[in-house]
Amino acid sequence: MKKIAQIALLLLATLPMVKAQESPKEEDFYKIITPPIPEGIILEVGGLITLPNGSLGISTRRGEVWIVDNPTSRTPYFRKFATGLHEILGLAYKDGFLYCAQRGELTKLIDKNGDGKADIYETVHAWALSGHYHEYSFGPKVAPDGSFFVSGNVAFGDEEWWRGESRVPGRGWIFRITPDGKYEPYATGVRSPAGISMIKGELWYTDNQGDWMGTGGIFPVKKGGFMGHPAGLKWAELPNSPVKLTEKQFFAERDNRQERDANNRAIKPENTRNETPQFLYQLKEKYDMVQLPAVWLPYGVHGVSTAELIMDETNGDFGPFTGQVFVGDQGQSNIMRVVLEKVKGEYQGASIGFRSGFQSGVLRMTFAKDGSMFVGETNRGWGSAGDANQGLQRLVWNGKMPFEMYTVKAMPDGFEIEFTLPVDRKSAEDLDSYKVSSYLYKHYPVYGSPQIDTKDVTVKGVKLSEDGKKVRIVLDGMRQYFVHKIQLEGVRAAGNYWSLVHPDAYYTLNNIPDGEKLKVSELKTTRSGKVKATVSTPVKEHVSPDGKGKEPAPASTKTATAKKAPTWEEVKPLLAKNTCLACHATDKKVVGPSYIDVAKRKYSDAKIVELIYAPKPENWPDYATPMPAMPQVSKGDALKIAAWINSLSKK
Repeated sequence: MKKIAQIALLLLATLPMVKAQESPKEEDFYKIITPPIPEGIILEVGGLITLPNGSLGISTRRGEVWIVDNPTSRTPYFRKFATGLHEILGLAYKDGFLYCAQRGELTKLIDKNGDGKADIYETVHAWALSGHYHEYSFGPKVAPDGSFFVSGNVAFGDEEWWRGESRVPGRGWIFRITPDGKYEPYATGVRSPAGISMIKGELWYTDNQGDWMGTGGIFPVKKGGFMGHPAGLKWAELPNSPVKLTEKQFFAERDNRQERDANNRAIKPENTRNETPQFLYQLKEKYDMVQLPAVWLPYGVHGVSTAELIMDETNGDFGPFTGQVFVGDQGQSNIMRVVLEKVKGEYQGASIGFRSGFQSGVLRMTFAKDGSMFVGETNRGWGSAGDANQGLQRLVWNGKMPFEMYTVKAMPDGFEIEFTLPVDRKSAEDLDSYKVSSYLYKHYPVYGSPQIDTKDVTVKGVKLSEDGKKVRIVLDGMRQYFVHKIQLEGVRAAGNYWSLVHPDAYYTLNNIPDGEKLKVSELKTTRSGKVKATVSTPVKEHVSPDGKGKEPAPASTKTATAKKAPTWEEVKPLLAKNTCLACHATDKKVVGPSYIDVAKRKYSDAKIVELIYAPKPENWPDYATPMPAMPQVSKGDALKIAAWINSLSKK
């Protein structure tokens, strides 16, 4: 009996240690709070700013502008400032006045009599519209010289609806409105530029996956720049255009590359159209005005509909990431953290997960006076992973330090990673704690791109700093222009042995830095064989059409045998993780068909898996948005999802 009591005491004594070793999650550091919103107010947020007095300015897709006083209190006060406007997808404050970008104009809102409501809606500048529903206008953002920047969405095509078209000047462009109301085209090559931002006085924008955009990207914008989508080049030869690349040059260069590749493979050029992988960097190497993204965001992993950028200027009130950038995603209802650096005069950097679980699609963000982050959300017509159609939420740091990759920097022979906390030396010096791979996206007129030319990169050795907060990873081969996926599954924090809250970083390597490489004698090369890092390429590969790289292949069509279909509780985390819920629901149409409607097709499990990797939009002609390939879904997850979908037919 005495021995049993001693064992019980020993077990009790070890409980705190066991608990300490459990790795915390996002919600253990950053809490999502939903403020009370008066009944009847629908906040499909299109614009969101913090005013000098701490109040919030909110514009909505329904054409309203709201002011929220005391927004961080338990009883915020909402008052309608303006109404009757046309889909306001941005809001700015300048010299005591609010400005908004409606569908077709930049509008100044003036409260002349001081009663808290706009009396005058003054047109600063009106731009051309064709009337197509997809001609959204995003912004404005105020430049250091007092001018405004606005970005114009392309229209969709008549024959192939997803092909972007610029039917009037300004569509597919970022343009500038001078303080005296004059219009100036500034840069082109944009498709769906939902997140236009000013970061430290520099202009940035984010684009969404689609034709000519293999995945979402974060771009710095220079005057005269071209970001990859050719629709806006229709207007590049107008007298006031700063862009010197023409439509003729763009398509001639593309056709020349296709023909060269076709000749190299001894096949007819006409059979290669839309097949031969083209890359944006190839165009950059010939035309200086081509602007590469600083960061490619992995589709379905870090987003599906890239939204606004915002820089942390809270001086530590929002956590340890002051000076870094956050980017929202409307489709996945989440926020990523972006670490940027300049190498050889060009921006590049890494995307790292940050916070998921918002109630609707994240479109706009702003920091409150207390350092918390307000998040403006919308769903209508676009779909999102959250259950709500709209909303305003607040993200608050609780003061605890998360174990994260603080920075990721390119080195001549690999990467240097700095952590927010010291790491456990044994785990950090084990090469099996790391896995690195690289891949790229196609630049071609098809809706989105799979990850192609994927290769695993050998980790040759690591060097840990004395304080345990930095590690140099030396690689056997880095590839310029490629995204490098860096996985640190086995690295643990010193003391508590936590794993990283987000163990993966996706670094876009536009330039490899010059400098001294580490010597082999400086490196640790131990392999324990114990750590099993996540496999970087979740599906089988086959040779890509150019014969050089690899891309995901369709899954086997052999019938999968399942003993028992997963339950909703079991499959929901898989659907959320793989972003399926951004476009699908169990029993209702969202962006794509409901899972019950898919089950009615009576596909086999294997066929559903095949369609996850190689969708056929023609199977669902009544749905406007085609499903992209989902190569990031593991075969195991895909089979479980397929089995669950087919189980719905029995209900």
